[in-house]
Amino acid sequence: MDLLRSLGSAAASSILQKSGLNLPFSLGDKVLFFEGKSIWTLYDATKRDDSSPVSVFLFDANVSNRQNLLPVAKNALRKLRTTRHPDVLKFIDVVESDTSIYIVTERVQPLGKALAAWQSKAAKEKEEWLIWGLHRVTVALAFINDSCASTHGSVRVDSVFISPSGEWKLGGFEVLSNPKDEAAVLYTLGGLITDANQYASPEVKSGGWSALKTHDPACADAYSLGLLIHTIFNPTHPLPPTVHPPHPAPQPSSRGAIPPSIFPSFKRLLNPNPKTRFNAKGLLELGVGEKHGDGSGFFANNGLYKICMGLDGFALSSDGDKQALLRTLKESAAAFPTEFSSYKILPSLLTSLEHGGASASQVLPLALQMGKHLPTSEYNTVVTAALIKLFASADRGTRMALLDHLPEYGDKLDTRAVTDKIWPNLQTGFGDTVAVIREATVRSIILIAPKLSDRVLNNDLLRHLAKSQMDPEASIRTNTCILLGRIAPSLSYTTKRKVLVPAFTRSLKDTFVHARVAGLMALMATIDCFEPEELATKVIPCMAGSLVDKEKLVRDQAFKAVEIYIKAVEAYAATLPITVLGPEGSATPAVISNGMASPAAAAAGYTGAAAGAAAGAAGALAGWAFSSISRKLATSDLQTTIGAAVERPNSAPPPSSTNGSTPTVRLNSALNGSPSGSSSPAITKLASSTSTSSLSKAKGMQLGSNKMERSRLVDQLAAEAGGGSPSTVPGGEFASAPGAPQLEDVADPEGWGDMLDPIGTSRTSSPKASAVTAMPNLSAFAPITRKAPVASPPPKPKLTQTTSSLKLPVTPQRVSSPSPLPDDEDTATRMGSNVSKTTAQMGDDWDHPWEGAEGNGPVNSGSVPTTPSTPLAGMSKEDKAAEMARRREERKNRIAQLKEQKKAGGKG
Repeated sequence: MDLLRSLGSAAASSILQKSGLNLPFSLGDKVLFFEGKSIWTLYDATKRDDSSPVSVFLFDANVSNRQNLLPVAKNALRKLRTTRHPDVLKFIDVVESDTSIYIVTERVQPLGKALAAWQSKAAKEKEEWLIWGLHRVTVALAFINDSCASTHGSVRVDSVFISPSGEWKLGGFEVLSNPKDEAAVLYTLGGLITDANQYASPEVKSGGWSALKTHDPACADAYSLGLLIHTIFNPTHPLPPTVHPPHPAPQPSSRGAIPPSIFPSFKRLLNPNPKTRFNAKGLLELGVGEKHGDGSGFFANNGLYKICMGLDGFALSSDGDKQALLRTLKESAAAFPTEFSSYKILPSLLTSLEHGGASASQVLPLALQMGKHLPTSEYNTVVTAALIKLFASADRGTRMALLDHLPEYGDKLDTRAVTDKIWPNLQTGFGDTVAVIREATVRSIILIAPKLSDRVLNNDLLRHLAKSQMDPEASIRTNTCILLGRIAPSLSYTTKRKVLVPAFTRSLKDTFVHARVAGLMALMATIDCFEPEELATKVIPCMAGSLVDKEKLVRDQAFKAVEIYIKAVEAYAATLPITVLGPEGSATPAVISNGMASPAAAAAGYTGAAAGAAAGAAGALAGWAFSSISRKLATSDLQTTIGAAVERPNSAPPPSSTNGSTPTVRLNSALNGSPSGSSSPAITKLASSTSTSSLSKAKGMQLGSNKMERSRLVDQLAAEAGGGSPSTVPGGEFASAPGAPQLEDVADPEGWGDMLDPIGTSRTSSPKASAVTAMPNLSAFAPITRKAPVASPPPKPKLTQTTSSLKLPVTPQRVSSPSPLPDDEDTATRMGSNVSKTTAQMGDDWDHPWEGAEGNGPVNSGSVPTTPSTPLAGMSKEDKAAEMARRREERKNRIAQLKEQKKAGGKG
């Protein structure tokens, strides 16, 4: 068989070479079943431009001296090109020469070949398929006879073809003619068709083909339609006796497998008298129930017919009709022919999703079920392409269905399609006003995260997660933390160091119990993402507060997490030397080993411990998720469109009774290290004024907008310099204490949204103030904590203050306990951030919360020169005392100069 196909392809290639034609397709195998049944030779082929499968009907007049059939072949080309109908063979292209014609159509196979394959199917299933196919042919024939006023002239099994969707297509237009057409070939060349006389009607056998001119165009085709019914239901039986004179009526004994409901119409179609003969249009009306008669409704009662009619009008159907159709599809999906489900029902369902609506949640799973039988290449063409297009739909019902069933098709999505087509539309769900959409969006990211580009993963996605971790819905915050823990290994090295600890620390302070548990589990799962030193200096201190959490569930998880981290730190500590201090007077430090395991072995032990702990915790995290929101959209939201969320601050959930202290107390206690119960009146005024009028008016945030308060500032600074207590005056005993936090050492570990660069790599950027960024809602932020002092001071960027009347010097040192300060922009900036900003600048940074937080404390920009501060870490007591004395003296000089400037301004 393969040899014959090869020979057929070789012969076709030889013809092409001789003709010199440049064909827009590549010929494949010859369809041997069709050989000798028509004037055409049928080939499977592929279009060159888009590689789509097609069929090619080839007629070569030079083969077997068939020059007399060339007019018939040209008539077939002309009629097929101009006759367009869903049930007619679809014409695509043609290549024509003097002696050969190549007609390109949709990919089809002969009906006779399909009938042979269907013989092994169940009788009921086969009967339904045959009746449905007969309906399609009847519709096409009624269109030709009635609308086109023409006679097909060759209705038989070899003129019907099956498309990939299983639909029957009428072809064989070799002698299709209109009686009024002067170039009609039926009446002169009708007998040249293969086996033409065998299927000819009684009037043709008695009066020749020219006799058809005097009759209705449908009469000859009606007789041939009756013979077609007999052939498809009884393919192994010979033609009925009525084809031979005197053309007796068919008897019930000769019915065979023809359904009883169709047999009366079958007999009427074979009426020898053309004037009283039933026709295709009458059969169609009777079959669909438009006319009542013997056996009426045989088409309308067919299951496949109902499905096709329901799918054609699905978008305009009522909700009840849609539900009934979907229920039928779900119950009968296994009984449908595979090609019918995959290429007819499936595309129709996917197309219906473009209209959105409440039925999307039922349509999509059904479509995915039917697409499982498709090969991978066809699945991408039929299913994946349609689903990617649906992500652009703003209908909430469609988006929710796509996200809910993402596990079923997510692995088949292409990496480029996910980044370029799906992600731009998917990210709109993070800011949707409906919480269910936001939660489903967060939960879906883990399925496509491996296919996101590094830019999206390390920048765009984390921007959205930073906002989702402050969502009012507890389950969204919890699942955001879980998601971040699961994608952490895929983040870049720089992003891990900047984002993970602040993000998980924020979860540890969440008011929702399960969010705190998720933060601990995420820290356990990502232990191998941290450097050994970070475990001890950053992670463990952040987890320590959870050891005394009010909820036992959190405490138990915290002890497990701390235990894992302690073991990892112990393994790393075993690699460190006992001391690196050399003998006194020696220039070369000595390294004394601890006498335990070798550094390599200990390092291997640390790596193994971290990897084992991470693997166990990651497995637990992957199998645990929290959902407190109903995952079904409300009825009112089903047919709404996706929109941006109502403008709200990007902050933690609104304060509730569980929060305890007010934001003013939390901010004050964080700054001066005092208990939350003792708050300063100045801090209270600052927080209250910031959260009210100063946020609504830009002028309240500008430098110099409240000049009357500067005198208070100078008086206060003078009072401090003159006789403040050591615990409150900068440079006092508290500031002199070893390890006292410097300005550049204080950071907000919860402001992890400010710690990411656009591409997830290290870069130098201008200082950004997390506290100023948070000022639209100070109550939402957790207390500011202090980091350990760094070994060396980072470079300090210049800060220009735009105060016209007074330039205040800004000390590079953080005061341990702030004095009462005016509630203006300058003061708020020095208290909560490293850089002062105007209201416009603050709004810009709020829109871009990921801009680098690499900046250091501000430097003096006033007219009084200052000496750069030296970190106190590593100094001896004598050096620290000298440094602090120098600072106090420098401060007194600055205050004195400020007083002089004030007096000069008063005199002026």
